[in-house]
Amino acid sequence: MNPPIKHSLHHPLIAELESDLRELDARSLRRRLREAQTPCAPHVQVDGRAMLAFCSNDYLGLAADERVVEALREGAVLYGVGSGASHLISGHSRAHALLEERLAQFMAPCVESPRALYFGSGYMANLAILGALAKPGAEIFSESLNHASLIDGARLSRAKVQVYAHADCAQLETMLVASAAPVKIVVTDSVFSMDGDLAPLPALLALCERRGAWLVVDDAHGFGVLGAHGRGTLEHFGICSPNLVYMGTLGKAAGVGGAFVAAHETVIEWLVQRARTYIYTTATAPALAHALLTSIEIIGGADGQRRRAHLQDLIAALRTGLTLPHWKLMESSTAIQPIVIGANDVAMRVSAALYARGLWVPAIRPPTVPAGTARLRVGLSATHQLADVDLLIAALNELAAEGG
Repeated sequence: MNPPIKHSLHHPLIAELESDLRELDARSLRRRLREAQTPCAPHVQVDGRAMLAFCSNDYLGLAADERVVEALREGAVLYGVGSGASHLISGHSRAHALLEERLAQFMAPCVESPRALYFGSGYMANLAILGALAKPGAEIFSESLNHASLIDGARLSRAKVQVYAHADCAQLETMLVASAAPVKIVVTDSVFSMDGDLAPLPALLALCERRGAWLVVDDAHGFGVLGAHGRGTLEHFGICSPNLVYMGTLGKAAGVGGAFVAAHETVIEWLVQRARTYIYTTATAPALAHALLTSIEIIGGADGQRRRAHLQDLIAALRTGLTLPHWKLMESSTAIQPIVIGANDVAMRVSAALYARGLWVPAIRPPTVPAGTARLRVGLSATHQLADVDLLIAALNELAAEGG
């Protein structure tokens, strides 16, 4: 047997990528991985260091909650580790069915004739929705600040795509009126993941109902956090309509993983028939679905309400305490609190200075955000304490006074 061929490190294809990586370095755009050695929580071990983290989307602190952990252990005993096949072959377990039934029941006040479908991730769910709804001749109207999964879903759908300006319902209406497409799909984030503000969902829904369009809502950062019972932005705004197709993720506030789509039962049945990311992938481990049943009970119960209230107290404390003469704290009433710094290198330098103080706050740079708006993305969790937030406030105010 011949030995494996060893290619030269100066191979032209490798050399081209190395040059591209050097270009990222020059523009302060190289990403790097950090290794967390402890469960997701405010106080973690990262690369061997004790850190106070403000960078996760574990908004209710359920990722390491002992009740959810025990439910995952129980699910593994009941159903094993893997599902073995796609949902439509043999991978759809009793755990998946129970979770979908519970999610449909949970979202019933916000979704007409509800049914739910569980996916392995929010990315897969968004690709599924847009790919299945975009019949031939369809036109998609996409918010300018939408998440990458919605952008990619629109592209992969092969539908014509128009982009409307952030929260600009007037521009969107002009586009819808001018469109002769037989199927119109408006798609938006609900809580914008890098800005923290909310889409004007009531106005968008009214517009879609008038113009006969679907309204696809990605509530990745709203589900579990917003609304009196944690049903997200639909409950927050008090809206419900058969025009709505709702996507909520289950790896953020719910603390586990995956995502779900909740919509009219006919919409969900159509997804089962046509959603490629549902049909052609192995079903998620049933144990995760079993654990999520516990997460949903916590979110909708008294403990979930207490956690949401504490989270709002932390948000208010942070916004009151920061004094940032040269940086911009964006308008946000959510757990996402972005601080726009501007230049990539300065944002990286401030993030590194915080890290040196034991505070883990990521710097977000293009292409995730527009050029010239590099920022710190502060993520708050219900398991942070006020003293944790006070430490962050003191460090940020000191660095801001020094000009970064």
